Amino acid sequence: MFIKIIARIIFVIVNNVYCIPTSCIWILFLQPVKFYKPDWYWKIEGTFFHWLLAMVSMWSWSAGYDVVEIGDDIRLCLDDRTLVVANHQSTADVPMLMANFNAKKGVLPNIMWIMDRIFKFTNFGIVSIIHEDFFILSGKSAREEAVTLLKKHLRESYIPLKRKLMVLFPEGGFLRKRKEASKRYAIKNNLPILTNVSLPRLGAMLGIMDVMVPRPNSEAERSMFYISTIPEDDELRWVLDVTIAYPEGKPLDLPTIITGSRPPCRTFMFYRLFPSTELPRDQEEVTKWLFDRWVEKDRVLDIFYKTGEIPVSDYCSSPLPQQVVRQDPLRFFVIHLFFIASSYFHFRLITYAVSFVW
Repeated sequence: MFIKIIARIIFVIVNNVYCIPTSCIWILFLQPVKFYKPDWYWKIEGTFFHWLLAMVSMWSWSAGYDVVEIGDDIRLCLDDRTLVVANHQSTADVPMLMANFNAKKGVLPNIMWIMDRIFKFTNFGIVSIIHEDFFILSGKSAREEAVTLLKKHLRESYIPLKRKLMVLFPEGGFLRKRKEASKRYAIKNNLPILTNVSLPRLGAMLGIMDVMVPRPNSEAERSMFYISTIPEDDELRWVLDVTIAYPEGKPLDLPTIITGSRPPCRTFMFYRLFPSTELPRDQEEVTKWLFDRWVEKDRVLDIFYKTGEIPVSDYCSSPLPQQVVRQDPLRFFVIHLFFIASSYFHFRLITYAVSFVW
């Protein structure tokens, strides 16, 4: 086991070294294309982004940490503008979502992640900066500014770049860090006390709704509610509610995924899909709607932790049968070869340039 752990750590470090720098160099070479043919540039950049996230997906897959999906058929929303909201338990949530979406054609090139600003300074930060993900400010003092910046980012990046899915963790932090604060807030405001999730924060969700909400359908609605100022094709079409359920309520984390130190297991992702036209538009009603989803998540996770089963029939009228998300080992191998060959090519190119100058 010790040798396996050390080998995996070395592999992940080397994997980062020969994937991220060479990808950034290719993107640098493509800057003229960005200026003259921006559509071509973003298509190529999206492909590189997908390949890099595929490498992260391979870490969990190679350790035997599979994703099982169950619930509504999300194929309905993958080609539309969709807000993905998920509970947040550990540093494994993002890699497991990456592994899930990696197996679905065309999702990762057109996704936007909303993540804490601290991730901007990780090894993957430069990749997310290039892809124009959004790094949200944390803390009470920055809350209003964070929402304002998010709304600006939606208008100036997410919409113009024709991104589809955007991923938001409304809890604003990991369960273990937020649980006690959530409990105190619930007691103070006469809200449900949740055990398996923490109460969601509302700022980002309300900001997204403010920018992306569909136009009201009737004249009566137009006189009552906010009217979207963006073109109809750019409006939000779906909200995909994902409940991430780790076996026995024991979340994986990034160090575990890297080292493979935990026995193989299956992480369940329970989907509930809501057309955006069915969402309330009044701020208080949106707040209630989001809280209701998290109360339901708490119940779903409670049943899952006790029985090992997701109570799908309680929430989905015609759910898809549960299935393991299948990865493609050959594709992983080909992507590895590409990044290794690219790294060698760039190394020789830089070596030649330096020798020529000197």
